[in-house]
Parts: sequence; C-alpha cells; structure tokens
Amino acid sequence: MFKNKSEKNKKNKTMSAAMSFIILFGIVSLFSDMTHEGASSIRGSYLSLIGASAGTIGFVSGLGEMIGYSMRYIFGKITDRTGKYWTMTIVGYVLDLIAVPALTFVGEDGWILACILLVIQKMGKAIKKPAKDTIMSFAATQEGIGKSFGIQEMLDQIGAFLGPVMLYIVMLFKTSVTTFEIYSLCFATLAIPAAITIILLMITKYRFPNPEKFEPTSKEYIPFRIENNFIKYIIGISFFAFGFMDYSIIIMHISRSFASISGAFAEGSSLINSGSIPLLYAGAMLVDAVAAIVFGHMYDKIGVKALVYSTIVSATFPIFIFAVDSEKAMIVGIILWGVGMGAQESILKAAVTSMVPKASRATGYGVFECSFGLFWFLGSWILGVLYDTSIIIMIIVSVISQILAIPFYLSVNRLKND
Repeated sequence: MFKNKSEKNKKNKTMSAAMSFIILFGIVSLFSDMTHEGASSIRGSYLSLIGASAGTIGFVSGLGEMIGYSMRYIFGKITDRTGKYWTMTIVGYVLDLIAVPALTFVGEDGWILACILLVIQKMGKAIKKPAKDTIMSFAATQEGIGKSFGIQEMLDQIGAFLGPVMLYIVMLFKTSVTTFEIYSLCFATLAIPAAITIILLMITKYRFPNPEKFEPTSKEYIPFRIENNFIKYIIGISFFAFGFMDYSIIIMHISRSFASISGAFAEGSSLINSGSIPLLYAGAMLVDAVAAIVFGHMYDKIGVKALVYSTIVSATFPIFIFAVDSEKAMIVGIILWGVGMGAQESILKAAVTSMVPKASRATGYGVFECSFGLFWFLGSWILGVLYDTSIIIMIIVSVISQILAIPFYLSVNRLKND
C-alpha cells in the first residue's frame, strides 16, 4: 500500500517536471519567434529597399525554405544516431537567431549578404527542428501529446504576435530618419529577444540536461522504418501542405486589394487600412495560438480525427480571402488560415510522436518536416503562378488539395484502431 502511494507520488512529481519543461521550452520558443517572425514581417520590404528584385526575393526565399526543410531529414538522422539532442538544438538556435540582427550591418546595397544571411537562418532551423521537436515529444508523452504541443505552439505564437507588434511600435515612433535606418534599427532591436532566447535555452538545458529520461526506453538505436500508417499520414499532410498557401501570397493580395478598392477600404472607419495591414499577421498568430490549444486537447481525446475537423474548418480560407471583395470576408479568411496554422504546428507534430518510436523519432520528424516543407513550397509556388493566371482556379486547387488530405487522415485513424 505504502509502496504504491510512493510510486504514485513519484509519478506525479515526474509529470510536474515534464510540464515545467514544456512551459519553459515554450517560453524559449516565444522569444525565438519574436525574433524571426518579427523579421519576417519586414524582411521582404527590406530586401527590396537594399536592391533585391522581386524575382531574387522569391528565388532566395524559396531556396531558403527548400534547404531549411530538405535538410531536416539529414539532421534528424544525425540526431538519432548521436543522441546529441541539446547540441543540435543549441547550434541550430544560435545560427537561426544570429542571422536576424546581423541584417542590421549589411549596408544600403548589401542585398547579396542579406540573402546569404536568410539562407543561414533557414539552415539553423533545419539543424534545430528535428532535435527540438524530439526533445518536446519526450516530455509530451508524460502530459498528453496534443495538449503539450498545443501549449508550446500557443507560447510560440504569442511571440509571433509580439515580434511584429514590437517592430510596428519602433516604426511608429522613429520617423525622423531614413527608411533604411528605420529598418536597420528594427533588426537591431530584434537582438534583444534573440539574446533572451539563448539565455533561456541554456537555463533550460541546465535544469533538464537529459530530457529523454521523461520517456524511458531502451538506449539501443532502432533504425527508422516507414510503416503503412506513417506513409498514409505523410501523403495526407503533403496534400494539406500543397493547398495551404504561404502567407506572403495572402498579404500580397490584401495589399493589392487595399490599393485598388476605393469603397470601404478607403474610408477612415474601415477595419483594414495602410497602417493596420502589417498587424494582420500578428492577429493570425493569435488565432493560431488559440487553435493550437483547442485542437491539441481534441487530439488527446479523439486522435487523428482532430486533423479532420481542423481541415474542414480551415480549408475554405481561400474563398473568403480571394473570392469576396470585402474586408470582413478577408478577416474571416485570415482567421481560418490561422486555425490551419495552429493545427499544423500542434497536432500534426503530435501525431508523429504517436507513430514513431522514441529511438528514431528525430528521423521521423525529419521525414515529416521535409515532406511538409517541400509540398508547402511547391504549392505556394504553383498557387502563386495560378494567382496571376486565374484566381478561381487557384482557389479550387487550394481547397481541393486540403480536402484530399482527409481520407488519408481517416485511413491512419482506422489503422491505429485495428
């Protein structure tokens, strides 16, 4: 009797430690996202300002995403082989974060160096992501996989909201200098959350040097094997990623619509104006945070079916954004897009934890990230081409591609229940 009580207390203590780790690691992500999402909100305009053409920006952005996602499989395998979870995470974070404030020093004609820094940042993300997600998965198995990834995504997206807002405030008050100097100041300001991220990351490592102990199993390396349910899952998320376009296309369309629609958009009482457009992304990130928590809890109760519901809710976002010339419809569309992002960053990752053994999970995350990133890039590229050709066809392709993921999610759910 006393022994069982002691074991129960010990388990509760372990779960409490796991949740402490999840929250602390989530705060690390919060400040990290303040840094690179803040940069994302102004990077395109900055590159154009310092001499990069639209074609160059598109090519380098696409190249960075391709490198950032395709290399995750390789770094995932390295992480599994070596077991150096913290080493890979820290190295990746440092590269990712240093590249952002370094944009301050590229000079007024330094677009080539700026593009190189962009690729370096994506490489940093490629190094850290499989190791970071695997570390999170160890603690998540103790506290509920969906809930744990949902909490991390919520904190992550709070940072994604605060970063652009912080830069908006800097731009609002710093008006007596040139545009280039304002942008340089913004990137320099992002060094603050970047430094806080590194400090908190080292504190987290010091407090939890062996997070793999949250999920005790054999230390023997088990080669990654692609099972039938994982294949179906990867096909499903690839369809979803292909149809779930990048935000750059959305904000480009909204900016053009804002410039061309003279009715409600031109009125001072309208919901969207030239000053509020940059804040739309921040709002989408808040929706993302709430959706991550809701669907994360749902995943713990009903499993992969939660992805079906989130896809049904979010798949229609292109209709509201691109088919209706209304600012209210655009806002609804952005909210639905934010719901899809929340599901993507929480339960999509949670499902990998459920399907892949601990010893080869970093490789599993590498396969997941590589496939998702590849098809998201291809989808955004093709949907961007269709935007200039036929917006109606673009909307149809986007919605149908997302909906096609649902049969594969249901198939995975059946396989898991058999």
